[in-house]
Amino acid sequence: MNVRKKLRELLWKPGLTIMPGAYDALSARLIEAEGFEAVCAGGYAAIGSMLAQPDNGQSNMRDYADHYARVCAAVELPVYVHADTGFGGVHNVRQMVRAFEAAGVAGLFIGDQTFPNRCGYLPGKQVVPAEQMIAKLKAALDARRDGDLLIAARTDAAGVEGLNAAIERCQLYLEAGVDMAKPQGVDAIEDIKRVMREVRCPHMATISQAAGPNHRPLKELDAIGVTAVTFPSIALFSAAYGVRGALRVLKRDNSLAGAGDHLLSLDDYYDLVGLKRQLAREEAYDKAAAAMVSKRAAE
Repeated sequence: MNVRKKLRELLWKPGLTIMPGAYDALSARLIEAEGFEAVCAGGYAAIGSMLAQPDNGQSNMRDYADHYARVCAAVELPVYVHADTGFGGVHNVRQMVRAFEAAGVAGLFIGDQTFPNRCGYLPGKQVVPAEQMIAKLKAALDARRDGDLLIAARTDAAGVEGLNAAIERCQLYLEAGVDMAKPQGVDAIEDIKRVMREVRCPHMATISQAAGPNHRPLKELDAIGVTAVTFPSIALFSAAYGVRGALRVLKRDNSLAGAGDHLLSLDDYYDLVGLKRQLAREEAYDKAAAAMVSKRAAE
């Protein structure tokens, strides 16, 4: 089963799928190595990784396409990604879908904020008129070459215009033909239940460090029928914490002797990045080439 069909299977089957967020190819590989079934990759982690800046929409489509291509190439898992606001008008949206599809993503979601997009948990958000978003969604659907590529819509209207407006937008976006629609920032259980009743598609929850420390228990989300939950910044925050800890030990002690708890072992790292497989592949190519030349010389 290809990764796009796999993502659809995960999102439409009963039970909760946990989707940790990758900020680069290595973190995606770690997610896969720990046995998770899917990866998410969003703007918050991408901007933090690529630019060491907060997410205020300062990157561009090509940067994201290249970034997502590296993430997708590192794993055999479905990768579900943030497509910002589509990076412009309907023509930009078409280019984005083609580029992200070529990068190997299994699914993408487009938000209805005004440009520049910012993290949904940061202040200062505004949303475009619903008809402008619908035009972008229609363009995205028309640009899709692989019908299994999941295209979703996300609205930030709940934090701007209220939950009623967010639900209405999700309903409109589904009528436009997208596979899923979700109101961002709707985290209370009773509000999620209402969304699931009125927005007729699988519901994907988000648990982000950017939202603060109070998060719904996964058992509670699973019990009400949430299909998936993304942790978009978990790898980014844990990596920053781990690197900072090791560097502080080095600075304090002028030695790495006390930093062992902060470091992956060399063997574990080589196993993660596939050194033995790479060396074996190199040796196989060298032997095949040598045999070919030897055969020619003997003729």
